[in-house]
Amino acid sequence: MQLPLSPEPDKRFLAIGQSGWTFAEVNHSASAACAAILRHAPLEPGDRAGILIANPAPFILTLLALMRMRVLSVPLNTRLTAGELAWQIKNADCRLLICEPQTRALAGPLGVDVLELPNLDREAPTSQYSDFGMMRMDEDFAIIHTSGTGGRPKAAILTYGNVCQSAIASARKLDVIQGEQWLCVLPLYHVGGLSIVFRSLIYGTAIEVLPPGRFDAGEVNRILSEHPVTLVSLVPTMLQRLLDAKTRPWSPNLRLILLGGAAPSPALVARCIADKLPIATTYGLTEASSQVATARPDLVYRKPGTAGKPLMFTQVRIRDEKGDDAAAGVPGEILVKGDTVMRGYYGEPAATAAALRDGWLHTGDIGYLDEDGDLFILQRREDLIVSGGENIYPAEVEERLRRHPAVAEAVVIGLPDAAWGQSVAAALQLAPGARASAEEIEAHARAHLASYKIPRRFAFVDALPRTASGKIQRRKLRQLFNDTIPRRP
Repeated sequence: MQLPLSPEPDKRFLAIGQSGWTFAEVNHSASAACAAILRHAPLEPGDRAGILIANPAPFILTLLALMRMRVLSVPLNTRLTAGELAWQIKNADCRLLICEPQTRALAGPLGVDVLELPNLDREAPTSQYSDFGMMRMDEDFAIIHTSGTGGRPKAAILTYGNVCQSAIASARKLDVIQGEQWLCVLPLYHVGGLSIVFRSLIYGTAIEVLPPGRFDAGEVNRILSEHPVTLVSLVPTMLQRLLDAKTRPWSPNLRLILLGGAAPSPALVARCIADKLPIATTYGLTEASSQVATARPDLVYRKPGTAGKPLMFTQVRIRDEKGDDAAAGVPGEILVKGDTVMRGYYGEPAATAAALRDGWLHTGDIGYLDEDGDLFILQRREDLIVSGGENIYPAEVEERLRRHPAVAEAVVIGLPDAAWGQSVAAALQLAPGARASAEEIEAHARAHLASYKIPRRFAFVDALPRTASGKIQRRKLRQLFNDTIPRRP
């Protein structure tokens, strides 16, 4: 199956600050990128090339160039260490690493051929790849490393069929129409940001992308107030920061806030409902090309906390500990099936076989379906705490801890315990200017939770460690709990 890409050439596709590119201008520059790449290395279809670029315009042009040459893109997080980057490049068998001047020093010692992408202005010479071309649904599109919040990341292989079906299903769920403008604040090397580019390419809609740098709540608030943005994708921590810094109303053009990457806290959802914000909560993962299920605002308002029903082309089931379908309301592992599910993990047949069984992707995430078939997410299976034979869901304990007036954020993890298998520990970020002791927080929790759910260790932190996509790095939090943070009896 093939799908032609033929957007209207004079429509705006990309906006960054004061600069903007039409589809025709992007097409020209992508062709020029092909020429620059081929002058440096004669890549063949099926080869893999890493993209180590922070600036959105050259990143997108490189991505489009590799698509035309039928070379797999390997997007890389520019915030990783040299050791982490070298591992990912080797793991994906990259033949070439494409960088920009800002990342040239980082790219140099990574043990792979490096091309610093030249300036691709509108006068740059083009190549034989002079149009948007065709997508071959059965061919591989990219290798995207997972976030690796609990250990070393895996390299998910996504096909053009995967990302195209995801784009079509997402558009159907979100009612995307011509004239939309999507504000992309998510990293482009992450499946959430990458999918926005791909969707807009197919829809023929515009993207506004921020210059590289850390998330700037003030600037994003300004854009949401002054620019004709209709859609924005955020993770819960971004939305929380935006609301805390908000000083004036957002544009009435903003019709949908797609919220994913992690489950939002009940307090954040309640705040959005009180402010009548059009939030659409979503559940997705790299291995399923981003979105799996999405709840539109009307459903979020009626059922706070739900991720809604699966997108078109996608099936979801909940498997209990016996391997059977769980009854409504009973937690179990979330399984996903459909055309958006990855082909497998690159170079890891055992991990692929473990994740893809009987046609279903075993996500490792815990959730349940209610009587209406709407999905609710609890957390990842690897985050489930089993203490003395009792299952403890961190999300439940975290939600209760956040209700303490001094607590701004709470993350609960399990630590090895010789007597009980695991014990509960909590990392707390207090609200600005607030003070509280571990004894006070423990007493608050004990008034509302069963004794086996009460954290036995507390760590107070200035900021919680997160990935670029906003997920908590629980592995790093475990390093906080050493002998200096004793276990409470």
